[in-house]
Amino acid sequence: MQHVNEDLPTTYDSGTTELKNRTGRYTKTVGELEGLYRDTAAYAEWLETAGSDGEAYYVDEFRPSDAEGDLIHGLSVLHPGTVGREYVMTRGHLHAKSDRAEIYHCMSGHGLMLMETVAGQTHVVELRPGDIAYVPPHSIHRSVNVGDEDFVTLFTYPADSGQNYGIIADSRGMRHIAVVDAQNGWALEENPDYVVRD
Repeated sequence: MQHVNEDLPTTYDSGTTELKNRTGRYTKTVGELEGLYRDTAAYAEWLETAGSDGEAYYVDEFRPSDAEGDLIHGLSVLHPGTVGREYVMTRGHLHAKSDRAEIYHCMSGHGLMLMETVAGQTHVVELRPGDIAYVPPHSIHRSVNVGDEDFVTLFTYPADSGQNYGIIADSRGMRHIAVVDAQNGWALEENPDYVVRD
């Protein structure tokens, strides 16, 4: 891939919540998140209300190339809500080259960066505007919106990282899930469906 618009900066537009001069955008719809949430009845209700094409989150990115040594940066916008007791979240992934790290800088909203080692050790960073989460190498990670507005983060990671989504699906989710807690707003609970990885 050749460098695109390298003479122009990418700009975060807080009014439209988009990345100007991006090279791409992908959107995850409610219909594409089947199987992500434990409460299947609550998911079905969300699907009926929002429609299968209803937007759950989107990612704007600037991808200059896929070459080793290059960097991708972008903007993740995760809409608020709950599905049963669980907060709306991204699918999550491990980098295909798992030794690649990533950083997320919260621009607006209130969310979590939920991280897990392949062996199942959980680490979570709570994010509010101005906070930065470091995702170490070999970390499965997903964003969770625990607020009542869009959870917006800027991210950057090595361009040759790739994504492995299957590692979460194969273990029937991450070891912990973020749920509504009346006293504290959110809490982590063990995922009873979790399958320990080899």
